[in-house]
Amino acid sequence: MPHVPPVAGDARKPRWTQRPPQSNWGDFGPDDQWGRLNYLTADKVREAVLEVQSGQRFCLSLPLDKPGGNALNPRRHPPVIRPAQRPLGPGMNFALARENPGSTDVVCDDQAQLYLQYSTQWDALSHMGSHFDVDGDGVDELVYYNGFQAGIDILAPQDLPGRGGESRALALGVERLAEAAIQGRGVLLDLRRHFGDGHTLVTGRMLQQVMAQDGIVPARGDIVALYTGFSEALLALDASPSPDMPHTVGAVLDGRDPGLQQWIIDSGISALVADNYGVEQVPGTPQQGPCALLPLHELCLFKLGMPLGELWYLHELALWLRAAGRHRFLLTAPALRLPGAVGSPVTPVATV
Repeated sequence: MPHVPPVAGDARKPRWTQRPPQSNWGDFGPDDQWGRLNYLTADKVREAVLEVQSGQRFCLSLPLDKPGGNALNPRRHPPVIRPAQRPLGPGMNFALARENPGSTDVVCDDQAQLYLQYSTQWDALSHMGSHFDVDGDGVDELVYYNGFQAGIDILAPQDLPGRGGESRALALGVERLAEAAIQGRGVLLDLRRHFGDGHTLVTGRMLQQVMAQDGIVPARGDIVALYTGFSEALLALDASPSPDMPHTVGAVLDGRDPGLQQWIIDSGISALVADNYGVEQVPGTPQQGPCALLPLHELCLFKLGMPLGELWYLHELALWLRAAGRHRFLLTAPALRLPGAVGSPVTPVATV
């Protein structure tokens, strides 16, 4: 049969009649946009609050001008901050007496050009879709979690003529993560302690061995955080990482490993975050035939509706938990409520 290129959606209802293998589409309702964040129930939040014993807090975000440059991803650039413009000039160190004689106020007001997934971030469910034949007609559509469709629900500039190159996720935007008010029990897996600072590709079996050795059993609704030391190494480079750093520093998940994928499916965790560049090895290990370049992103975002967090700063929290003989904490990590965006910077807070 000749190859038929995938097509954009046609706004049919229902959006799909067959769902991808391993997926949970429809389990939370035909129009669900929260995915596994549905597991972050009020009971799970109360469980998480019980982890607070000392009241100490840890900021889990890198400075948002890190990693520095664009060596890790040439399409993403550091933030640029400029003053807002007033009629009489830039609004920094601006004496209001210039506009209102007798006023003693001096004000500063600025703006930022910000790539939303440059630094510590959440990936929204609209960040990664796939080719999949949702209606069984032999033609793949460009679709996202729960069958939301390119060209209908996720709009590129060509879908918004006359809008100056804008794009917009009408469904699965990062504001859905904000509305979910992500707060729950974090569980830290200290991969650095087990595998060191060298590059290690971690399979599902290896991950389960780490959990068994450390006595860790993540429960449904938990948010698992992987500490590899990558972000600490990044800060030590003083904003000048090399392009090969994700392939030379720290442990990283083998997203192609069936055992790892099955553990994620069975675990019921609500989100997965890491202090490294992509949570999984980017790109995934080579495979014959058509396949996802980022197989773990495909599984989590596209099939399970499970957000991924990347480039989090976990070093100080990991050291504290290691010294205290603990691995669980209260995590508060809301995304920006920015309608239509596919990712968001985040300043997560761990409370122990």
